[in-house]
Amino acid sequence: MVNWLRLQNGSDIRGVALEGVRDEKINLSSDVAMKLGQAFAVWLETNGRGLKKVAVGADSRISGNKLKKAFIDGLSESGFDVIDCGLASTPAMFMTTINENIGVEGGVMLTASHLPFNRNGMKFFTEKGGFDKGNVSDLLQIAARKNFLVSELKGSVKKIDFISEYANFLVETIRKGVDDPTQYNTPLAGLKIIVDAGNGAGGFFAAKVLEPLGADISGSQFLNPDGRFPNHVPNPEDKEAMDSICSAVTREKADLGIIFDTDVDRAAVVDAKGNAINRNDLIALIASVILEEHPGSVIVTDSITSSGLNWFISKHLEGVHHRFKRGYKNVINESLRLNAEGVESWLAIETSGHAALKENHFLDDGAYLVAKLLIQMAKMKQQGQTLSSLIEILPHPLEEGEFRLNIRTKEFVSYGSKVLEQMTKLIEKEMGWSPEEPNYEGIRVNCTGEDEEGWFLLRMSLHDPVMPLNVESNIRGGVKAITRRLTKLLLTFEHLGLDALDGAT
Repeated sequence: MVNWLRLQNGSDIRGVALEGVRDEKINLSSDVAMKLGQAFAVWLETNGRGLKKVAVGADSRISGNKLKKAFIDGLSESGFDVIDCGLASTPAMFMTTINENIGVEGGVMLTASHLPFNRNGMKFFTEKGGFDKGNVSDLLQIAARKNFLVSELKGSVKKIDFISEYANFLVETIRKGVDDPTQYNTPLAGLKIIVDAGNGAGGFFAAKVLEPLGADISGSQFLNPDGRFPNHVPNPEDKEAMDSICSAVTREKADLGIIFDTDVDRAAVVDAKGNAINRNDLIALIASVILEEHPGSVIVTDSITSSGLNWFISKHLEGVHHRFKRGYKNVINESLRLNAEGVESWLAIETSGHAALKENHFLDDGAYLVAKLLIQMAKMKQQGQTLSSLIEILPHPLEEGEFRLNIRTKEFVSYGSKVLEQMTKLIEKEMGWSPEEPNYEGIRVNCTGEDEEGWFLLRMSLHDPVMPLNVESNIRGGVKAITRRLTKLLLTFEHLGLDALDGAT
């Protein structure tokens, strides 16, 4: 029997689609995928515009085509016509919903982002944007009830190459953005730019976007789709992945390196010296571009961004840094809320590389993020400047660490809340420790005690029985000093595992 609710992962569906990993049983089978297709048809029948037409795509995962066919069968059996987009990216599947030539009611992407080869999942879109947690919960409840639509006529299935159309959109965006009359069609001529797709769905960016713009893409790596991910995890936060693209940029003497995650909704870049620009650096870079275009705009980020980034956005760039919660949907929804209230916010971005721009429907789109940076890069080259010069004065902590503290009880949500509540009271008695205000997630504390000079954030994980702890310090030994004092307070919680802190204290 299917435990439908276990397939929910925030605003996505994720599950085990293949055997091969010990103690991980398949719960996202072809039968489950078909029923999810039928459930989506029911949801659209109630909430849609009556078009009865859906676009479906998948990344390079081994299970992708099999699950995509089953999902399409579920839609077709319900009387919905289907546009099969084949290999696609998550942002492209949203774009199908607002493309007048396609005219679909919804778009669906089969992906599990950077998770291991045996996993897969689904992301759902309408013209209003991506599903939120409530929408996914409703969809799974429909699937559990199995009260599906009955149609005498099957819907049609038509295959198209939408990723090429999406690539053309990016090409024209960059041409118009640079607007160089001397080389309008090839604004990236003279630049060597390499792409690392990690064998995910992002390989198209090299041949279908960069090459038509005149860039030299020789040296690009892992462009071929391979759901086994034989070279490295396609994840801009992964050290091995970033080391790989950094080495490639240095080896190839490239002007820029670009790395995407599996479904291209996240990205990072590497400068000509082989320096990774991801996490806080990436936020600082795109914030520089956005605040030049929209001075004073609110930049919404997740909760773990650094104090140096806060100074860079609010003081150096004279913008407004609104540090909110973890989760890309959280930062996007917060930026949407601000705009609805009349507060101008042009960028919502998470340290993971999810970046959503107001000008691009607040869609978290790694390829569009890179397109904006390429426009800026081309303009700066005309002036003899480099992209990385924009963030030369961004302060970096001398030390940083992230520690995952396991909660060893089934009631981990309530226990985690209890830890945060009691820690708030304990911290009030600590000399040199002051809670950050305002703060929207967990406990963020500025540490000015002896040998500390930094901060820490203790929060609940979005989905797991874990309390992540982020610590930064501007002096040597500062992380150890902060975690040592913090450990003494955390020892009072018997169900909180502190093993991750053993080497840090």
